[in-house]
Amino acid sequence: MSYGSDLRHVAVSFALLLAVAGASFAAPLPKTTQEMLKKLKLESSIMSGLDKELEVPKAWLDGARKEAKLRIFSTIDPPQFEVLSAPFKERFPFIAIEYNRASHEDRAIRTLVAYKNKKIVTDILTGVGGSFFMFRDAGAFEDLRNIPNWKNNPPGTSDHDGLWVGMHMRYWCMAYNTKQVKKEDAPKKWEDFLTHPIWRNGNLALGNRPQLWSLQLWKAKGEKWTKDFLARLFAEVKPQLRREGMNAMLELLAAGEFYGSIPSAEYRTHQKVLDGAPVSYTCPEPVPVAVSEMAILKGAPNINSARVFVNWFLSKEGQVAQYVSDFAPPVHKDLQRREFLPFADQIVGKEHAFRDPALELEVQPKLLEFWDPLWLRAGGRQRGR
Repeated sequence: MSYGSDLRHVAVSFALLLAVAGASFAAPLPKTTQEMLKKLKLESSIMSGLDKELEVPKAWLDGARKEAKLRIFSTIDPPQFEVLSAPFKERFPFIAIEYNRASHEDRAIRTLVAYKNKKIVTDILTGVGGSFFMFRDAGAFEDLRNIPNWKNNPPGTSDHDGLWVGMHMRYWCMAYNTKQVKKEDAPKKWEDFLTHPIWRNGNLALGNRPQLWSLQLWKAKGEKWTKDFLARLFAEVKPQLRREGMNAMLELLAAGEFYGSIPSAEYRTHQKVLDGAPVSYTCPEPVPVAVSEMAILKGAPNINSARVFVNWFLSKEGQVAQYVSDFAPPVHKDLQRREFLPFADQIVGKEHAFRDPALELEVQPKLLEFWDPLWLRAGGRQRGR
């Protein structure tokens, strides 16, 4: 072999070594991400493939640098969003985020009215729920199927036309006061509320949000079963009818105002447990499940920054950051693990009933038509009053 051939052989071998090394060693994680994994007691190997997930078109990054701004309307508490967005800001310091926690009225209705008047008040919008179809009919949402990490979402957790993508899972079951209810008395099936005397005499609190949990029961059990169950719940169990929001009901539950509250979100209940409140969580079967939506407004002035953020949010890093910030279970297909699910023993292995925007459009009007008279006859206040 000639000297020139030896050099070529060495060069090729070195190039192969570099290629193998590049495939084996990922770029260092941001300091904030390392701290999050340490807090969760997870190895960095859970982030395998992250470098690939964070690859986006160069034009997006160039555009984001020029825009240098991103506006987000969501439901996440501002301090929690600061935690969630810390790794993103470390990776993309050239994008300044303007965040607003907005009510459904502000997020959905006012944003859409402004859009129809050719004024775009945000780039990213989350939690539109049943208002999605108004945005769709107005042509107000971008097609997100070009987002690389779109593929990370399991089937059913994104819009088939690409107009929204799920950002996290939500389980709407029941929280209960552990000083007043033993774990063995927690209901296993929804019918248990009708048969166990512990839930009578005003011991069960009911929020005026049937769309959060009864829609899924309608889907899983059928119209007749759901109507019969709700009618008996109001007539026989006679729950307290509460006008507070779901988070405020958790506060009252912890204070001993009632034994159990429906509906309650698992992540909010977990936050109360960490605060030392005497509460726990149970999910009767079928477990009502929902996914919160994330969308980008069509024509958003900071479209590149929005795409970069959504892609990051759907990555393993974004999903872990979200969980650390507020315990919202990841939607990423590779993170459907017990480590990311508060009260996993109450959820894993049970039959699930899933709610999506289509169900809200088709069934919710029928559900509310049946629910509202029950609520009013039992002494509840009319919506909006």
